[in-house]
Amino acid sequence: MAKTRKFCAYRRLERPYTRISKFRHKSFIKTTPNINIVRFNMGAGNKKFGYTLELISKIDCQIRHNAFEAARQSSNRLLENTLGKRGYFLRIRTYPFHIMRENPLAAGAGADRMSTGMKHSFGNPIGSAARIKKGQIIAEIRVNKSSLDTAKTAMKRFGHKLPCGCQIVMKENPKK
Repeated sequence: MAKTRKFCAYRRLERPYTRISKFRHKSFIKTTPNINIVRFNMGAGNKKFGYTLELISKIDCQIRHNAFEAARQSSNRLLENTLGKRGYFLRIRTYPFHIMRENPLAAGAGADRMSTGMKHSFGNPIGSAARIKKGQIIAEIRVNKSSLDTAKTAMKRFGHKLPCGCQIVMKENPKK
């Protein structure tokens, strides 16, 4: 299996190159890679909670789908083990729409037989990423007042898995 390329090649938010061809079938990406994120909403979604913690991006960046899944697993495990399945609600608020591409070039002996160089280098799809702007909400956790410390720890874990700097904002939900 091919090794995953380092994300520093895709972290910056640049305008993606879009192929415009006189042949319509060459102007779009035919196959989209599978997204690794298992669930976007976890916990008790229909229950009312007193506080909401939001994870907000400090910079513009791209976040790969497997980084979201790693962050989701680590924070959800902590919340589920300490608060139970009905004691919180975790939601990932962004979706990885952007398809990342790679033009594989062979290096070493026999490379002249495999690669076509950079001529028509549109690249093959290798994964998907979410394009995040500065100040955008990435994820949120809703909890009661008694479990705020656990939720803050879970949000810190979520933020450590992402390739951008994040800040945690706490809001009190209005009682209805």
